[in-house]
Amino acid sequence: MMTGLYPAGHRVHENGRYLEAGGRLLAAQLGTAGYRTAAFVSAFALARRFGLAHGFEHYDDDFEGGVERTAEATTNRAVAWLQQQSEKPAFVWVHYYDPHFPYEPPEPFRGRYPKAPYLGEVAAMDEQLGRLVAAFERHATGTKAIIVAADHGEGLGEHGEAQHGNLLYQSTMHVPLVVLGPGFDRGVDSTPVSTRRIFHTVEEWAGLDADDSLRRRQSEVVVGEAMVPFIQFGWQPQVMAVEGAQKAILSARAEVYDVIADPGERRDLSSQADLTRGIRAALRDYPVPSSQPLAAAPSINSEEQRKLASLGYVSATARPVVRKDAPRAADMVQLFPVLDRAGILFVEERYADAIPLLAQILRQDPANLDATLRLAAAHSALGHYARASEVFRQAEAIAPESHDVRAYLAMHYARGSEWQRAAPMLERVVAEEPERVPALEALAVIRERQKRVPEAVQLRQLIYAKREPSALELLRLAGMQMELGQTEVAIATFEKARTMQGAAFEHHLDLGVLYLASRRFQQARDALDLVPSTHPEYPMALFKRAQVSVLLGEPDRGTRIQAARTHADHVTRGLIDREILFR
Repeated sequence: MMTGLYPAGHRVHENGRYLEAGGRLLAAQLGTAGYRTAAFVSAFALARRFGLAHGFEHYDDDFEGGVERTAEATTNRAVAWLQQQSEKPAFVWVHYYDPHFPYEPPEPFRGRYPKAPYLGEVAAMDEQLGRLVAAFERHATGTKAIIVAADHGEGLGEHGEAQHGNLLYQSTMHVPLVVLGPGFDRGVDSTPVSTRRIFHTVEEWAGLDADDSLRRRQSEVVVGEAMVPFIQFGWQPQVMAVEGAQKAILSARAEVYDVIADPGERRDLSSQADLTRGIRAALRDYPVPSSQPLAAAPSINSEEQRKLASLGYVSATARPVVRKDAPRAADMVQLFPVLDRAGILFVEERYADAIPLLAQILRQDPANLDATLRLAAAHSALGHYARASEVFRQAEAIAPESHDVRAYLAMHYARGSEWQRAAPMLERVVAEEPERVPALEALAVIRERQKRVPEAVQLRQLIYAKREPSALELLRLAGMQMELGQTEVAIATFEKARTMQGAAFEHHLDLGVLYLASRRFQQARDALDLVPSTHPEYPMALFKRAQVSVLLGEPDRGTRIQAARTHADHVTRGLIDREILFR
């Protein structure tokens, strides 16, 4: 919808990947044409860090500490923006997320749909859509146009798929599309079209490009894909093509359906159907990820991984092994819930709970590299060293040349007594793939163990340029920078950690010492005054505070020097006796 491309064009085949800004994104095109652009999204999977914010003047992805927000909360933000007056035309994208598992509609919709809570969530969202459209009609000026579309449906058990993303049947692929605007008459058109043409339709309304607009009623071969089982488990890739009433799904073999006469896709016509020339070409020519690189996965920290997992999106830990005898996703539906649950438990670091599920997966799909690596890593994290090593050998047998196996095995060694063995392996991994943050992290820990602090600091700085560090990680980095005498850099790192921690920040002594070394005496005074008397190095805080007092010429400096003498310990006693400032 935002690129006008199929996934093979923009290379984002699953959530958690980064959309490059180099392509023609719709908001950027309209912004250049003089439009105000705003987006209001409702789930972390569309957070700005994944690239869709490019070109939007205003991109509202504030989930208030959670991973999603209700349609009502998103509508409130969008309506407030619409109320702002401007002479410029506007493009507004509002994204709702409510109809997703778990299905927990608010009242009164919970009571109206007691046996169909998914429909209750749809109805609750629809009410907010009504509010949004009413506000748009009130506040938008000039020619108005509205498009309402879904990005997927929900399986709800049809063809064995409870939710979405794993299969290509109509229950998830056939979505509503409502268009109101210049050039469109009232009525229903049953011709299959792709939602990618929303991009071209909006461009035509803005006077940019009429090619492929939905106003042009030409028929097309609509293409779709479900590559997550291929990317994550190495199963057969899945591509579909629809033209008129005929639909074909290609995954090792073809399935063919008449979606008008058989909308539930119960009767496979592949043994008797003659595919149209357009469908044959589309299925033959559509590139799968094995023949092109995937979009980059941004460096996200463990908390962000957990956010995606809580929404049901768990990315693979390894590139798949392309195997000719790989199973079809449609034949493995019994494993979907097990795979989902095992992935979430693994990301949540509940390794003991994940292990039996991963073992169950491998009993049914022994060549599943992702499950094998997760199982090995889970045993490694729990200290099951021998068992982890055994499973890593199985992973090496599945994929002897895999960078992923090499990287995870190196991190396994880094965690245990053979950590020195891991160093050259990790050096090779980060040389081949400098974006592999977990390997960089493991190498940084090894450099600390080796007392190679300057290299550890460089690695940490590189890591935190790729992902947001936690406050505790910043404190550790600041301590190493302080040890190396990198005063100004250490101050900046401590200050960032203090901003993140607020009242919980306890490194006022370190900051005070650094401020003093930087001759920022007033800041040193303020920091040292916050060191509590219960601090294990309180005598040092008194000594440093007395120094600052003399340098600032405070009237009570004599009292502070005496306090430092009275509370001196074996470290500060000699420092006080030798301090010229105190004479």
